[in-house]
Amino acid sequence: MTFSGFPLAGLDFYEDLEADNSKAFWTAHKHVYDESVRAPMVALTAELEPDFGTAKIFRPYRDVRFSKDKAPYKDHQGAVVSPAPGVGWYVQIGAAGLFVAGGFYTGTPDQIARLRATIDDEVRGAELEAILAELIKAGFALGGEKLKTKPKGFEADHPRIDLLRHKAISCSKEYGAPSWLDTPRAGKEIRKSWETLRPLVEWLNAVVG
Repeated sequence: MTFSGFPLAGLDFYEDLEADNSKAFWTAHKHVYDESVRAPMVALTAELEPDFGTAKIFRPYRDVRFSKDKAPYKDHQGAVVSPAPGVGWYVQIGAAGLFVAGGFYTGTPDQIARLRATIDDEVRGAELEAILAELIKAGFALGGEKLKTKPKGFEADHPRIDLLRHKAISCSKEYGAPSWLDTPRAGKEIRKSWETLRPLVEWLNAVVG
C-alpha cells in the first residue's frame, strides 16, 4: 500500500474517542481506526524506512496497571524510528492533527551523564547549540524533561546551564490539520521535517547511542 495521506476520518475518530473512551465505542469503530489511522501509518513508515530505518508503531492500548486514568485507549497513534535506545524520530496523528519530533526521550543515568559531559565540552556543546538554533529558526519547539535546579557538578553560571538541566532533549512541530494532510504531500512534509531533524538525532546518537 502506498501512503496517500492521513484521512480526516482518523482525526474525527480520535475526537470521538476522547468523548467516549470505551470498549463499546472502540469495537464499533475499530474499522475506522484500521483504515484511517493504522493502515496509513504502516504505509508512511514503510515509505520512510529506506532513509531512516525500521519504525516501531505503538499499540493503541494504554497500560493502565499503574495509572489513575483507566481509559483503555490512547488518544493518538504514534510511531518511532530509533537508531539507538531512547533516541529517534517520531510521528503522531490524533484529534489535534499531525505532530512530528526528534531527539533523546528517555535514558539511563549513564546516557544522561554522557549527554551532560558532551554539552559541557566547548566544541561539542557549541555544536548542539548551533543545531538547536537552526531547528528553532525552522519553526521547531525545544522540549524535553529538565531539572528545575542545576545538575550536580556544574556551576549555575555555566554558559550552557539551560541545556545541562535537560534529562531529555527533543525538538517538535505541531502541524495541526493542513490542507495537504489527507494527500500524498503529507509524506513529503514529514520526510522534510525528519531530514531537518537529522543533525539533532545524529548528534544525540553519537553521544548517547
